[in-house]
Amino acid sequence: MADHVLAIDQGTTSTRAIVFDATATIVGVAQREHEQIFPRAGWVEHDPVEIWTSTEWVISACLSRAGIEASDIAAVGVTNQRETAIVWDRRTGRPVHNAIVWQDTRTQPRLDEIAAADGAGTFRFAEETGLPLATYFSASKIAWILDHVPGARAAAARGDLLFGTPDTWVVWNLTGGARGGIHVTDVTNASRTLLMDLVTLDWSDDLLEVWGIPRAMMPQVRSSSEVVGTSQLPDVLHGVPIAGILGDQQAAAFGQAAFHAGESKNTYGTGNFLLVNTGTDIVRSDSGLITTVAYRREGEAAHYALEGSIAVTGSLVQWLRDNLGIIQRSEDVETLAATVDDNGGAYFVPAFSGLFAPYWRPDARGALVGLTRYVNKAHIARAALESTAFQTRDVIDAVVADTGRALDELRVDGGMTRDDLLMQFQADILGIPVVRPKVVETTALGAAYAAGLATGVWGDLDELRAHWREDVRFEPRMPDDERERRYRMWRKAVSKSLDWVDDDARALMGTEGD
Repeated sequence: MADHVLAIDQGTTSTRAIVFDATATIVGVAQREHEQIFPRAGWVEHDPVEIWTSTEWVISACLSRAGIEASDIAAVGVTNQRETAIVWDRRTGRPVHNAIVWQDTRTQPRLDEIAAADGAGTFRFAEETGLPLATYFSASKIAWILDHVPGARAAAARGDLLFGTPDTWVVWNLTGGARGGIHVTDVTNASRTLLMDLVTLDWSDDLLEVWGIPRAMMPQVRSSSEVVGTSQLPDVLHGVPIAGILGDQQAAAFGQAAFHAGESKNTYGTGNFLLVNTGTDIVRSDSGLITTVAYRREGEAAHYALEGSIAVTGSLVQWLRDNLGIIQRSEDVETLAATVDDNGGAYFVPAFSGLFAPYWRPDARGALVGLTRYVNKAHIARAALESTAFQTRDVIDAVVADTGRALDELRVDGGMTRDDLLMQFQADILGIPVVRPKVVETTALGAAYAAGLATGVWGDLDELRAHWREDVRFEPRMPDDERERRYRMWRKAVSKSLDWVDDDARALMGTEGD
């Protein structure tokens, strides 16, 4: 009997396939990076065709490395970068434009217009969607494609175009593409579009009208854990049920066994994302967090969460590598940062796409402050790592303000958590233990769990919780007065990054009028 689960993790910088056995142990991994396309300042794109060909490759390579075949796979789970928008022709399967990535800021002028239209401001649709008006989410990206690709709006009106976040694109291609592919998403990804009603868990006709998006473009919204179709990928994965879909951060929470109200996790990836489960209650934030869907199992009520979304953390390390060249590999940042005892007085605010939670300031831009002749590249590397920890404290303080309850510990996952220096500083700046599990690839694990639950590989949530194992617990060592002094300096640095984007800045960046 098939008792393995394949997770496809379509992320911001790469696509991975990981096979787990029935004990939730990894038995095979394959990964391939894809190109980051930056046509202009503030624009970030991916090639959807490259994403799909990478997906095909990692599936085949992963199964080969695991030494198993399709007949050994009980189910496939898919997880993905959430708000990235792809629009393609249903007849040909060809994208009409590159994917517009969640980090992209080109649609800010349109958002400003909508926010100002009736004086409601940034939180005009927050009651219905749980989200502020921000370039982060999908709706404005879809509208931009329809408005800027010749013939796209007319094709959409005819019903020829489909929209999806990367989960939808991958599942559509897995299930046949232009030859009968299934056009679906799940509630977690749908909740990131600015188009879904949190109560009905379906697309809002009123919001679709605001953005001028035909309902026929939108995928069917399904549960996070249910069989939605079967793979038609020849030879490698043909006939295997696709039974789990979760946005990457919700998948990470599921993989961390944060199933119930009050349970949380923080993922350290391209950005950082703190999720706190609020159970079946929709909890509104007064402190700059967003309300999102945590997961939904077939036939059950949805679980919701508060989320603190941080745009730039791991991608700052990539920026040090690719743009400045001060490290050769991303993992070298810890070695370099460890050659100095502190940041030398330098603070790095990586507001490359503005600041997300808890500030929601699209006018902010990156700032490296406190520089003296003493500061060297090691101090900059350390300041870059510390910025991740400081931003995490920002959103955890917001959680405490909203819930009235401090966190006892912080469960962490994602690639950056392998960096012991960062994890220790995180514990120090929070003043609570930081706990790293044995399996840090919890995003893929969560997608596998969702798929395995729907197909009988695992019986219930308690069985999944029993798989969780602690690896390392980082205890805070920094004195309280030093912790607060450093955090005050961080907040001062953040203040220097604000109010940067104005008409002059837009003109100099070549984005005025877009």
